[in-house]
Amino acid sequence: MKIFETIRETLQGKEVKIVLPEGEEPRILQATKRLVRETSITPVLLGNPEKIRIYLEIEGVTEGYEVIDPQNYSCFEEMVAAFVERRKGKITEDEARKLLKEDVNYFGVMLVYLGKVQGMVSGAIHSTASTVRPALQIIKTLPWVSRTSGAFLMVRGDERYVFSDCAINIDPDAKTLAEIAINSALTAQIFDIDPKVAMLSYSTKGSGFGEKVDKVVEATKLAQEMRPDLAIDGELQFDAAFVPKTAELKAPGSNVAGQATVFVFPGIEAGNISYKMAERLGGFSAVGPILQGLNHPVNDLSRGCNADDVYKLTLITASQAVGHY
Repeated sequence: MKIFETIRETLQGKEVKIVLPEGEEPRILQATKRLVRETSITPVLLGNPEKIRIYLEIEGVTEGYEVIDPQNYSCFEEMVAAFVERRKGKITEDEARKLLKEDVNYFGVMLVYLGKVQGMVSGAIHSTASTVRPALQIIKTLPWVSRTSGAFLMVRGDERYVFSDCAINIDPDAKTLAEIAINSALTAQIFDIDPKVAMLSYSTKGSGFGEKVDKVVEATKLAQEMRPDLAIDGELQFDAAFVPKTAELKAPGSNVAGQATVFVFPGIEAGNISYKMAERLGGFSAVGPILQGLNHPVNDLSRGCNADDVYKLTLITASQAVGHY
């Protein structure tokens, strides 16, 4: 996809390290080979150094990556102390040592927190909860963000859109929905998408009514107040947000209707169903979920991912690290 060529070009000359905690997993190793050969990203793999080195040497890769063994890490005690301090009395030093040696996601997140790497990609063999929980506990959300959210970059040819939230928040309240809208606009900017944010509903400008509509109306107002510099409008039905002629009829004068590039769904059901329909019926490629609202980028793979998915999400994570955080 052209967008990933653009990301590679943007990253050229920039030193970005991304930790991949599942370092012995074949899909991660195949992605590492490609990352080393095609990008300026330095993959940092967690695992047995000898196993990883032998695998990559067979693949013709002898440099351009790093390996850290959590069982034998020179800065381990520094990491333990920082972990205990960050958790503020919720864990003892002995408990921290045990957790950091046994859970590669906590170890990886601590590398991000300590500035040893700029981001993390995990989830090929771990659940979403196992990947996201350490990030929320250690990296935490931005000061103005109450909850993280999950966006998808939707690509078909030269078309690029952001769908959100399709992965994290089941039924966000108005404040959370406003935060999702703003974070999704920032995500769009990372990919050189001019963010025109549509707050989606089954109603357009008062054509429908009910609590669900009221929530979107309130969220739109909050988002506009928080970031008046961003183009955010709602409530809009999808056709009013996307089709110019429909927008003229349903939402005349809107700076978003008919030209939306970022679609914010009122709940996870609508978001999750819609991105999968766009994939299967519309021929779009969905890249994500891209976690939004964290202090540093941490992203979660699907356990059904392939090496290409790992490669693309690592590029996106590096792009987040360089362009937003």
